[in-house]
Amino acid sequence: MRRLKLTTLGLMLLTSQTLAQSGESVLFIGNSFTFGAGSAVRFYRADTVTDLNNLGIGGVPALFKSFTQQAGLRYEVSLETEPGSGLDFHLQNRLGLIARRPWDTVVMHGQSTLDFDKPGDPGKLVATVKQMADILVARNSTVDIHLMATWSRADQIYPQNGAWAGQPIAAMANDVRAAYDAAAVAPNVRGVIPVGEAWTRAMETDVADANPYDGIDFGKVNLWTYDHYHASTHGYYLEALVVFGSLTGLDPRSLGANECSAFELGMTMEQTRALQQVAFDELASHGAVQPMPFEPGVRLTAARCSAIL
Repeated sequence: MRRLKLTTLGLMLLTSQTLAQSGESVLFIGNSFTFGAGSAVRFYRADTVTDLNNLGIGGVPALFKSFTQQAGLRYEVSLETEPGSGLDFHLQNRLGLIARRPWDTVVMHGQSTLDFDKPGDPGKLVATVKQMADILVARNSTVDIHLMATWSRADQIYPQNGAWAGQPIAAMANDVRAAYDAAAVAPNVRGVIPVGEAWTRAMETDVADANPYDGIDFGKVNLWTYDHYHASTHGYYLEALVVFGSLTGLDPRSLGANECSAFELGMTMEQTRALQQVAFDELASHGAVQPMPFEPGVRLTAARCSAIL
């Protein structure tokens, strides 16, 4: 068993080294949950990624880019986003941007309630994932498509008019994940990135507060921003960690508590370490990563981060 684990880890590292040499292209297709609405992540290091809409967005793609640079990998990262939209919007309005070139890897997600008119109904997501996948595959038959299952929205759980009102905080994320699993039968879909489940894990392990409407418990982070809908900087950071681990196969903890983006965004080392642990635990539960934690030794400074990034 130990030999099998070491072999798997070796293959992951070999894949990562190959990517580091090739500069694989990655496109993020999404909405405000990708571009970082309501947080400092929105315009973070926008010059390191390509916003196909020319709006100067950095967002989660820029965090992903930062993580890969610190891990010694080369990715060409682009994004195409629209607030308050599902994949149907991108199919109707942005194919000229999305399909103008072939992509090696695509990370995409739909509207956060799955369907504006029928919250919780997976039908539109399943159909539009298939349509988008067909278009992407037509441009590159070997494209790797990853679907990103998003988080439970506090504003849909706790207020009486929420679509998941009165249910446990994990309920919405579980329903969203089930919808993405149904959509994952589309061509070239390699899997579902468990962002929503990582959020739930953070709350269940007391890293994050589960109900922002009754205040934030001391020592916990709030994964939501002021509207209890979009993510905070901590929430987007956790999202990016899970994406990083899913696409590279690397342990998010290998970035270390002195990771540069967390430092630049004002997070404490304790918060950084805790969120990396949550991301690792969630990914490991799906067999997506092998343990390879960070070995401390380099002191965190602004100059060091500027030199790396």
